[in-house]
Formats: sequence, structure tokens, C-alpha cells
Amino acid sequence: MTARTVKLSSLVSEGLLEIGAGRPRSVDPELPILRVADVLDGRIGPLKQSSLPETRQQEMKPKVSHPGDIVLTTKGTVGRVAMIPAQGPRFAYSPQLCYFRPTIDGPLRSRYLYYWFKSSEFWDQARALKSQTDMADFLSLSDIYSLSIRIPPLGQQVGVGGLLGALDDKIAINERIASLYEELLRCKFVELGLADEPDGDLAVPVADLVTFNPKHDRPSADEPIYVDMAALPTATSSILDWTRRVPKSGSRFMNGDTLMARITPCLENGKTGYVDFMDEGEVGLGSTEFIVLRSRPGIPPELSYYLARDGRFREHVIRNMVGSSGRQRVNAADASNYFVNRPNVDAIAAFGAEASAAFAHMKSLTSESRNLASLRDVLLPQLLSGRLRVRDAEKIVEDMT
Repeated sequence: MTARTVKLSSLVSEGLLEIGAGRPRSVDPELPILRVADVLDGRIGPLKQSSLPETRQQEMKPKVSHPGDIVLTTKGTVGRVAMIPAQGPRFAYSPQLCYFRPTIDGPLRSRYLYYWFKSSEFWDQARALKSQTDMADFLSLSDIYSLSIRIPPLGQQVGVGGLLGALDDKIAINERIASLYEELLRCKFVELGLADEPDGDLAVPVADLVTFNPKHDRPSADEPIYVDMAALPTATSSILDWTRRVPKSGSRFMNGDTLMARITPCLENGKTGYVDFMDEGEVGLGSTEFIVLRSRPGIPPELSYYLARDGRFREHVIRNMVGSSGRQRVNAADASNYFVNRPNVDAIAAFGAEASAAFAHMKSLTSESRNLASLRDVLLPQLLSGRLRVRDAEKIVEDMT
């Protein structure tokens, strides 16, 4: 059996694929609504589980998520895609999303469809459609129905989805391990007493432990590393993306520094990251809207990161934001006007030893995940176009991992 190319509208008319958009609001406020911002790179962000009885959820069909659904963002940020896992949460789709629900016994498998939405075959068509209005990028249902998809035999679809999925699954495992490390170290940070309200004679200025916006010479490289606001994570430490550019104004940092957003809404959203990806002594540049935190000599560098993530410290920083609505920001001097309990020297040393080992492992996991993602992105177009057979791709993966 050979591959065939069909329009999505044909699959819908034959009852082999269900396509739909969400509705403006749920029939019940207890059923969460999935929005564009909740669709991350291949997964769904944390959502409150629905407590509706099954009979009430039936009223929302087909606008309530099903395991195996493929979700595509279709307005504003067009093209983010995720697959609803088997044990995924129940939620209603918003109008800015489109869902795709292949039939169980039909010619199209959900995981293959998910990767198709990441392929050039989809994007070449989507780019020609999403910018047809003067407003924000948008794919209408009629645009989506007009898309053509190459459907190979089921065995090949399963092989493609299984191979690419195995790479993504390994990346997800690495992310879960890193998240566990971060949570354990957060608990260790709390045990130091630095998250508590300062207690009388134990109180010391946080500036005794951490330098805010330390001074640096101009980067020596012609095109030093540059980190923009979009690259800062909201919940984890690893900064995954950076570029190089001709040096201009901006924050300056080195390995071991923590970058924290100082402007709304990035600060409130938790944009904070730990720098560990540069060469020794190398100076990088970042957004002017960063505050750089660096632990003083004798204080573990990772402590600055956990201070920047600490809820009490962030409340202090947010309270000190000034400026017009929508453009409020805090300066480093106000952020550093903060007191903590003087930490025990032995406890600080123990925290530093654990944090150093954990961050070294997290760095290796991040590096591995980056390599796996690059391999996946190289294999994906070759596999979906049929230019590379699954068995040959499996050999490539085996040789490179």
C-alpha cells in the first residue's frame, strides 16, 4: 500500500476525522478552558482538573478534550501544537484553538498527525494562509479544511510516531528529573531559613549574600552570547535558547549568575534563569529588563537562583515596581533592599555541595535533550516525506544516542 495525499475536508466528509474550534466560554465555570498560552511545545500546561459530573461534561461534547486529541493554536501565535495524553485533564477548548480527532479505526493516527503539524508540509501551506488578513495571524476553519496531508500506510505512521515519540519521551523524562532536582533544592533552600521573615538579631541585608547587577567589562567577543526575555523560563532554571550579536547596551553576566525579569508582566510570570552554558570567564549580554544576581564569595552560586524564585522575595520585588500601568518595573537598588535571616555557615556549605552536583547533572540532561531535539528535527521532515525509512532512522538514532 502506498501513501496518498488528501485534503482534511475529505477525511471529515468521510467521517474519518473530526475537526472543530472551541467556544467562547464553558457552560460551567468549574470546567477549565484551554487557551493559546496553555499550549506549550508539545504539551499542555498545568490546568485545574474539572470536578464536573460526567453527565455535565457530556453537554459540552465535542468541545471537551478527549485523549489523543491534537490541539493547534490558530490565532495570534499560530502553529503551536500538542497531543492530549491518555490521562490528560478534561477541559473545554477556547475559540483560538482547533482540535483534531481521528477515528480509532480510520487511516490516520493521532501521533503521526501531531508530527505532521510540525513538518514543512503543514507549514508551507499554513504560511500562505495565516497572513491573509491585516489583523493578527489567523487560520480559519475553512483554511484548515483546505490543507492537504500525505497519509502513509498505518504501519509507517506507527513507526514514525513511535521513533520520534521515543525521542520526545526521553526529553520529557529529562525535564521531569530536572524538575524534581529543582523542587528538592527549593526545600533545602527553605530549610536554610532564607525564605522566613527575618528574626531580630538574625536579620542581615540580602546584599551581604548576593550582588545585584555586578559590574563587568565589555564582552571581548565580537559577537557575544545574547539572551532575550523570551528565552527566560518561567518555572525552571535552564536557559535553552540564546543567540550571538554585536554588543550593544544591556545587562552583562557570566556563568553562575541568575537573570530575573524586572518588568511587568514578565516578573509576575516568573521569568528567571540560571546561566551555566558559557565558557569560563566569558561575558554575555542580555535584555536591559533583566536584573542580574550573583552570589558573593563563599555563597553557593545556585543560592541566588533560589532567592530569585522565593515567593517572599518576589512579593517584595513586585511591591517595589513603579511606572505607568502595563510598563511597571523595579530597579536593582529597590530589589536589593531586603532582609533575610543570617544562614548557618555549615548549612550553606551543605546546600552548596548538593546544589552543585544537582545543577551539573541538570546541565548534562539539558545538553542531552538539546541534542535529542536537534536529531528529532532533522529526522522529522525526512520521515514524513518518505525519503527516509523508519528502519534506517532507527539505525541513525541507535548510532547517535
